Amino acid sequence: MIDRAQAGGGGEAEQRALLGRRLKETREYLGLSQQQVAERTGIVRSAISDIERGVRRVEVMELQKLARLYRLSVSYFLDEDEAADAGEHAFAGLPRTKQPLSEGDRIEVARFIQYLQAKREAEEQDGEAPRRRPGRAR
Repeated sequence: MIDRAQAGGGGEAEQRALLGRRLKETREYLGLSQQQVAERTGIVRSAISDIERGVRRVEVMELQKLARLYRLSVSYFLDEDEAADAGEHAFAGLPRTKQPLSEGDRIEVARFIQYLQAKREAEEQDGEAPRRRPGRAR
C-alpha cells in the first residue's frame, strides 16, 4: 500500500487526502462517475469513494490502474506539491514515449499550447472562470 508518511512526506491522513483530492478532481474533469471508473478498473466503487475521501489507503496496483485510466503518471498523483500540475507530469513523460515525436508533431504540440494560453487569457479578460483542469491550484 502507498504510505507516504513513512517516506517523510506530511502526515498519513494529509497524504491520503491530497491523493484522494487529485484522483477525484481528475475523474470529475474527465466526466467519469465512480461507477464508470469501477467498471473500467475492476476496483469496487465503494473503494474508489473511500480513496477519494482520503479514508482508505490506495494499493499500488489500484493507483496504477487509475493512473492508466486517467492517462496520467503515477508520479503526478504522488507529488507532494499541493500545486502539482498534471500537464507538467505529462510533458515530463514525453521523452519516454515509444515513438519520438516528429518535427511536425512538435510543431502541433507547440501550436496547441499557444492555443490553450490564448484561450485562458481570453477567458480571464472576459471575466469567465476558465474550466478547471486537474492539478491547477487557483
